[in-house]
Amino acid sequence: MDELPPLDAFGTLVFQVAGQQLSVSSTRAIISRLQARFGGHLPSPAELLAADPQVLRESGFSARKGETLRALAERFVDGRLSDEALAAMTDDEVEATLTEVPGIGRWTARGFLLVALNRPDVFLSGDLALRRAIQRAYDLDHLPTDDDVVQLSDRWRPYRSLAVSYLFASVYDGRP
Repeated sequence: MDELPPLDAFGTLVFQVAGQQLSVSSTRAIISRLQARFGGHLPSPAELLAADPQVLRESGFSARKGETLRALAERFVDGRLSDEALAAMTDDEVEATLTEVPGIGRWTARGFLLVALNRPDVFLSGDLALRRAIQRAYDLDHLPTDDDVVQLSDRWRPYRSLAVSYLFASVYDGRP
């Protein structure tokens, strides 16, 4: 994320959708291609809706992810979603609001809470990279299950976001 310019709510969601079930390097490549198609920046919701949907496909988004981005863009353009409204919501309200959009699940909504809204106690359950980081950090001889990770994360309350950030940094910064 540090390699990207500061992102608004829509831009963060574009990044989150791009990264669903993909590696960081694949996500960065898709985002880079998308930016190239829009003059070096991520599209605004209106720009995305005005563009041919094929632009998203050519950037590396699946048809399903393209539909998700267009549904999000429609909600930002018509006012159902906005930076201000999302920032004013509780974590549960943000998660409920975002998961109403087809293609947005809990992982994406929680990633949004962590990245865009900088909420202090967000945990990304079900994230394979996070499970691997925990295995490494805790020197486990097995990959922890989702249940193991959720139980462990309870110890980090109310600062699970900070723990998640450190764990991801340990993987992506190449630290031991």
